[in-house]
Amino acid sequence: MNGDDQVECDVIVCSDDPAATETVCELASKIPGIRAIDGGKLENARIVEQITALLVGFNIRHKGHGGIRITGLPGTAYRSSK
Repeated sequence: MNGDDQVECDVIVCSDDPAATETVCELASKIPGIRAIDGGKLENARIVEQITALLVGFNIRHKGHGGIRITGLPGTAYRSSK
């Protein structure tokens, strides 16, 4: 991925600390094209990590730069740059 390529991905934030979730969502949403979404408890991170491993495999196999987008949720579920 080149530094000029547009990014259109979601960042799933898992934490048991609501303040930490808020901070990370704020930081992630400052990146153009990135939406942050609260992924719930920290224990959910193990599921997200497995999705990440799958995406890495896709990108290696297909020589791409794929990411993930969560769809179908109300707009209030996402934090993104304006």
